[in-house]
Amino acid sequence: MTENLLQYIWQHQLLEGSLHTADGQEVLVERPGLLNTDAGPDFFDARVRIGETLWVGNIEVHVLASDWNRHHHSNNRAYDNVVLHVVYDNDTPVTLQNCHTLPTIELKKYIPDLVLNNYEALVSPPTTVAIPCADRLAAVPKLYLDSTLDRLLLERLERKCDTVQRLLDESHGNWEQCCYWLLAHYFGGKTNSFPFELLAKSTDMNLLARWRDRPQRIEALLMGQAGLLQGYFADEYPRQLQADYEALRQGAGLTPVSAHLWKFFRLRPYAFPTVRISQFAQLVCRSRNLFSRLVDTTSVADLQQLFDVAAAPYWDNHFRFDTPSPGKTKRVGRSFIDLLIINAWIPLLYEYGNRHGQQSCKDRAVDLLHQMRPENNRIIRQWNAVGIKADDAARSQALLQLSNAYCSHRDCLHCRIGYKIITN
Repeated sequence: MTENLLQYIWQHQLLEGSLHTADGQEVLVERPGLLNTDAGPDFFDARVRIGETLWVGNIEVHVLASDWNRHHHSNNRAYDNVVLHVVYDNDTPVTLQNCHTLPTIELKKYIPDLVLNNYEALVSPPTTVAIPCADRLAAVPKLYLDSTLDRLLLERLERKCDTVQRLLDESHGNWEQCCYWLLAHYFGGKTNSFPFELLAKSTDMNLLARWRDRPQRIEALLMGQAGLLQGYFADEYPRQLQADYEALRQGAGLTPVSAHLWKFFRLRPYAFPTVRISQFAQLVCRSRNLFSRLVDTTSVADLQQLFDVAAAPYWDNHFRFDTPSPGKTKRVGRSFIDLLIINAWIPLLYEYGNRHGQQSCKDRAVDLLHQMRPENNRIIRQWNAVGIKADDAARSQALLQLSNAYCSHRDCLHCRIGYKIITN
């Protein structure tokens, strides 16, 4: 038995029979209270009738009644308004400083075996099991599961908006600049998101706009600011970029980021920073007022077309400077474009709706996810294997939120699906 489980049982009143205190007084719970996740009593503003008296105040939950003394609650004024002590095992009566005995309920006699057995079944699988409730999902009604996943999608969008909010605050509310930084962040993928964001922040988009009709100048600026044009090069193309960057650097007083921040190890060559930066340079060349264009776009196909760019021709035969490779155009792939839309653009549109009170923008963000094909990754394949199919990106995003926020932490007590399984 854990205190978290006891809090959960009390919060949801998963109890049977008529409740009584340790000294035999009947307890009627009119309101179990509001769960407190900070310091202090576990539940605030509860309403409980003990005997003939209605008490309004706080409730403290412990596995053992003696934990009250062990935690020195009697000496803490924050606990002065506790009206009921809820414990699993009433191993000792608790006497307050005013010599009164704290009313106590021993819950173990009121908790249904079904609740404990179902909870134990959820948390007992080894940590190697990715979905703790996999063998019990069939018992969850489809309508309930669908509504839960709809909520999880919005939960994931709100979480993704944290990055948007951070960048928007740093850009002093400049949506175009926030869009530029956010796209750079996700152009780096998981491995290089940090240096890519630093690169965007160190290269003013107004300076890039000045050379929008000169793609090589844009690439020179970005490669140079990435710290990747240092040293000697044998090929003519990097030498030209180097010369262009040096002239631009002196004129604009630029300082590059550290080259050692970029990671190449264990990356697919098509995701190398050199290739991604060249592709990003091409996107910058065609991205005049990009945020304004994106915010008016309602079609996934139109969004995909905006992000459909290819690296400069030099990279058709290279993944790194001075290192030839088999010839192939380094065009941004469809899967990568979809990830940019899902991770960067849709949260930006959703947050724009939040900030401006435009529900239509938030609805359009969700609608775009419903238009897109689902992601295909390890987590989504695990859900497919247990019969929960992702038909579109909205559903795959919800399943990712379920896995990352709940399943991977075994946090079944805060999961609505976990609640359904525990209580049925």
